[in-house]
Amino acid sequence: MNNFPDKKTIYLTFDDGPSKNTIKILDILKKYKVKATFFVCGNTTEFGKKVYKRIVNEGHAIGNHTFSHNYKVIYSSEEAFLKDLKKLENFLFSVAGVKPKIIRFPGGSNTSIGKKYGGIKLTERLTTKVLLDGYQYFDWNVSSRDATKVTQDKEIIINSVLQDVKDGGNIVLFHDSWPKTTTVEALPTIIEELLKRGYRFDILTKDSFYVHFL
Repeated sequence: MNNFPDKKTIYLTFDDGPSKNTIKILDILKKYKVKATFFVCGNTTEFGKKVYKRIVNEGHAIGNHTFSHNYKVIYSSEEAFLKDLKKLENFLFSVAGVKPKIIRFPGGSNTSIGKKYGGIKLTERLTTKVLLDGYQYFDWNVSSRDATKVTQDKEIIINSVLQDVKDGGNIVLFHDSWPKTTTVEALPTIIEELLKRGYRFDILTKDSFYVHFL
């Protein structure tokens, strides 16, 4: 961890979109005047393009979560991962005019899946490589636990976040793929309580506070 904030700061992050839930989350964020970071995957439909543009236009951050999010493909080799990463980077630039320098590794930087498909040292090589190439990668220190089930119980999501936030920097992991309807339902309660506790919300940039598992 580094660049530790001097205030109570929350970085809401959403992985695996865009989907219909991304739209609902953007509506909630707009209502509360809160900014967040979306680690997106590749969606070449007109719907997907529209969502990317809305994220950018409304002042949120877009991060690169690889184009395919296909573990077997992206973690087969260093070259395969970087190719998939660049594919999304170039696509986002063509659609929304941004080339994200912030990354979240599918499964996290310490994922055992990378070792399964690419060998024991693959994730270590990848984390080093992306930093050398001018990116910053972000893991998390608060989990909503919305990925431990296909559709998690709303109260578990709320309690997981509110019990784990602390003074300083909090990078909160959510998901906004198609099944994550209860993440959407939990979000207003989470935001309202964090605002009551005096937290401020911010987006991630290359120079932000970060959490590295590796």
